[in-house]
Amino acid sequence: MNQHSIAERHFHWIYALGFAVGLAFTFLYAQNQILTGDQTQMLYKGYLGAYQDTWLSYGNAASAVGNVPGSLSTWLIGLPLLVWDSPWSPMVLLIALRIVSLVLLDNVIKTMMPEKDNSLTRLLFLAIYWLNPWFLYDSLLYNPSYLCLFAAMHLWSATKMSQSKSLGYTFIHVLSIGLAMQLHYSWPILAVISVYLFYRQMGQVSWLGAISAVIALVLSLVPYLQEYAVNDELSRESDRYIGYGLVHVYPVLKALLYWLRYGSMLFSNKVIAYGEFDWLTQIQWLKLSALTLWKTLVFVVGAATVVISARFNWLWWKRVKPLCLRGRGNVEKQQWLELYAFGAVVGVLISAALSPITFSYWHLILVYPFAILPILIGIRSVLVSKESGIMAPIKLTRFVQRYKFTSYVATWFTYPEKRLLLLKAALGYLLVLNLLASHDSIKYSYNADYVQQTEHYLIEESLISPNVKSQ
Repeated sequence: MNQHSIAERHFHWIYALGFAVGLAFTFLYAQNQILTGDQTQMLYKGYLGAYQDTWLSYGNAASAVGNVPGSLSTWLIGLPLLVWDSPWSPMVLLIALRIVSLVLLDNVIKTMMPEKDNSLTRLLFLAIYWLNPWFLYDSLLYNPSYLCLFAAMHLWSATKMSQSKSLGYTFIHVLSIGLAMQLHYSWPILAVISVYLFYRQMGQVSWLGAISAVIALVLSLVPYLQEYAVNDELSRESDRYIGYGLVHVYPVLKALLYWLRYGSMLFSNKVIAYGEFDWLTQIQWLKLSALTLWKTLVFVVGAATVVISARFNWLWWKRVKPLCLRGRGNVEKQQWLELYAFGAVVGVLISAALSPITFSYWHLILVYPFAILPILIGIRSVLVSKESGIMAPIKLTRFVQRYKFTSYVATWFTYPEKRLLLLKAALGYLLVLNLLASHDSIKYSYNADYVQQTEHYLIEESLISPNVKSQ
């Protein structure tokens, strides 16, 4: 039985199982998160609003450019606390919003990818997105964790606008950009994508919907603008300047590399390089040996998958290159998705060129759902290939044969049953890595307790008395 048959016959229970496993990991990460300044900034604003009715109109402090505008981050913490007075309430809301992002993106895959093998494609996307450490490692209370929702809203509404002119879909599309702006300075990437879609005539715009969204966003920023006029601490002086990335080049190249890494298993060093294995043993030589073997494995696997990611992206670029300019005719649904991903790359390059800082992975995590699209399409094309004795596409085979490890992997794709075995191995690797990262990494520890840390912080900030604890 091949992958297609398995996906078709057992789609619902496999999808439910995958969703449940990802959800369990989300709560595990959340429980084990180590509170740092990123989380406490949000907790302070939210608890200040819920407990003292003081709703700050600005968000987290950002590198080099001051606080993020708007009070969205305050409400994302404070509003759940008004409903349920527990440190878990804003965390539950975050998890719910991340579930919504999956639902929206799954709908995009369901409607925009070819109907044939659609179940297989959706299961692949579930694994690549929902079970991926790039996604799960952000299961903690800080502003980039929410960006997946607005990325999903942007892509989902854009696909709907490609099919019909709608005030509602246009409103949601513009709103996704403005709400992302109130959480993180990576929001211009979404704006660039929208400009590209408009230039390429890949959607129908309701100008009434767009204007309505802009008015709603401006009104939501009025308290911030009033605060900004009297509070000098909201802006920050820096020796960096707009266009720093373009002048120094490296920031742009690094941003492009992150696009390739998001489609690979070369995860952030925060995920794979800071484990201490104290849970394994206290015998120093044994612990050091285990750490060395583990880090060797993750970096070898990571490097190999970056090569594969680069090749899938190259094949994707060759497909979209003839179509990316205006006037090149109508496109099919899958081509529309691939052109959307091209717009995201343009957004990344422009943002990196203009940014006064050099991006790290969390600065670009907004584009993660888009960066995996070429990988999803590439893996699907390999799995559904009917060719025997040759890995498809053939050009990928010739490419990976230049590298000993990836050449060996390529031979496994020759036979359907071995493709399935390799998929299972990759999935098992992701699960093991998530298990370790959620217990032993720079942001998470099996010794950490989210509720206790939160209550201790609230006492330190005099937001609650030592004798009163959250329920």
